[in-house]
Amino acid sequence: MLETLTVRDAVELAVVERSGFVESRHAGAAVVLSPEGEVIAQHGNPDALILPRSSLKPLQAVASLTAGAVLEGEQLALGTASHSGTDRHAEVVREVLTAGGLTEDDLDCPPAWPSDAAARREMISDHAAESRIRMNCSGKHALMLRACVATGWPTEGYLAPSHPLQVHIRDVIERLTGEKVAHTSVDGCGAPVHAMTLTGLARGIHRIGSASERSPFALHRVAGMLVRAVRENPWTIAGPGEPDTIAIETLGVFAKGGAEGVMVMVAPNGATVALKMLDGSGRAATIVAATLLARAGALTDADVATLAAALPLAMLGGGSPVGAIRVAPGI
Repeated sequence: MLETLTVRDAVELAVVERSGFVESRHAGAAVVLSPEGEVIAQHGNPDALILPRSSLKPLQAVASLTAGAVLEGEQLALGTASHSGTDRHAEVVREVLTAGGLTEDDLDCPPAWPSDAAARREMISDHAAESRIRMNCSGKHALMLRACVATGWPTEGYLAPSHPLQVHIRDVIERLTGEKVAHTSVDGCGAPVHAMTLTGLARGIHRIGSASERSPFALHRVAGMLVRAVRENPWTIAGPGEPDTIAIETLGVFAKGGAEGVMVMVAPNGATVALKMLDGSGRAATIVAATLLARAGALTDADVATLAAALPLAMLGGGSPVGAIRVAPGI
């Protein structure tokens, strides 16, 4: 029986307060690593298994790069994104595909509407249909396809766990996390997603987030390139008004949220946090992650306050703020 995160493993990480009344509570688990990669704080049980969902994308992207894909700048950053499907996102993903002799038809992610409201309204008014390139994981899929093209692997069936690309990705994930994959599921985009502990996820993200482009090791060099590309192009990772983009723009961190309340964040000094909200809600994940980094001395309280002011944390009543999502006082 897999030891997945349970209620017994969780502690309160955030509360939702309305007019002085705590309306909801978000419980979960979290782990914080020092700039050197040592565990310096944990809340709940970070050694229970979770599915990292899109927080796994940085590891998958590094694996695709070590398999031979060559991208840089905003094209590279899109390879680890959960983008909102704006015209700009779609244009860059299309460029990645075209440069590899590929088209949108080669993508195996499902068709979707953009999550960006303006882009969705424009598509509807133009009588456009859902498309694979607007799906939030299309950048990751384009990068995977480019890895296949570069290495000579077949592009057909590139999401199958037995495909050479996915075997390589799994090997790189195990190397970065220091854990054997305990279970493999299918992510929302159709790609394999591997179960791991929060500690393992934090370790893998720390190794990516603190990597140097001048390293003698190719894996570390491409990881450093990836992180720089995201920090220089924060719009790519999510989109206007999205928490990951806001956090990167505001604090200079490397941040990547995942579905079902998963979040990873690396401070400029390399300190790293990984967390999972047990109820699957990610609305408090970004501010909790930043607060934990501040508790570790990697960010300042002023940094956290600036981020909080930029995030959609207010609870409204009659159109006016009457409360907020707040970090639990005990963490």
